[in-house]
Amino acid sequence: MKSLLCTLGAALAALVVGIGPAHASVVVGGTRVVLPAQQGEITVRLTNDSDHPALVEAWIDTGDLNSTPDNANSPFLITPPLFRMDPHKDQSLRIIYAQGAQPLPADRESLFWLNVLEVPPKPSGSQHAGQNYLQFAIRSRLKLFYRPAGLSGDAMKAPDKLVFKAVGEPGAALEAHNPTPYYITISKLALGTGGKTIDGASGMVAPFGDLRLPLKAQTQAPAAGTPVSFTTIDDYGAADAHKGTVAQ
Repeated sequence: MKSLLCTLGAALAALVVGIGPAHASVVVGGTRVVLPAQQGEITVRLTNDSDHPALVEAWIDTGDLNSTPDNANSPFLITPPLFRMDPHKDQSLRIIYAQGAQPLPADRESLFWLNVLEVPPKPSGSQHAGQNYLQFAIRSRLKLFYRPAGLSGDAMKAPDKLVFKAVGEPGAALEAHNPTPYYITISKLALGTGGKTIDGASGMVAPFGDLRLPLKAQTQAPAAGTPVSFTTIDDYGAADAHKGTVAQ
């Protein structure tokens, strides 16, 4: 079956007047998905909060924003991949790791993306007769972490292991080094005791990797020993507060 993405352009009729903001009716339970290797699969819950049915298509990619179900490449299977959701009903997506399809690193997490595409029904009824309208799909995109068995340390405590180092040229910045096998997402960061949150100093640090965090409005890099307060997002989508210092 051809992807729904290939047919969305046909939904525009003549001239569109007064387009308002779009809101997803199909809500995904959670903001991220963690699939432990020992389980082999995980279930993600969807809920249709609207008063109308929706057609939903789901797939997993490796980070390509332009991916479609036809060209996405990942070692996961989703069932069902395409289905109708009635109003105010739930649906479970079963995500299965197909081990023989693509071997993944055993010493660190791997990152993928879960896509959930919602296509609303065409407007019906006499009130829509002869009117111009725009029908479009809404895609939700969530991080999917594959977590091998036997990784060292604790994912919930991994942010406390981050090492911050002041760097410059160009511009003042902090470099966050992640010595753990887990992905760490930083949502907020502040310098000094009771410091103000620095805009743009956020991002995701890959396992055993580094992330440059720009310090906007800072004229020079912070000195060694400067307190660092930062917030990370855990496996459940909750915000956790942590503290550190700028290393030598």
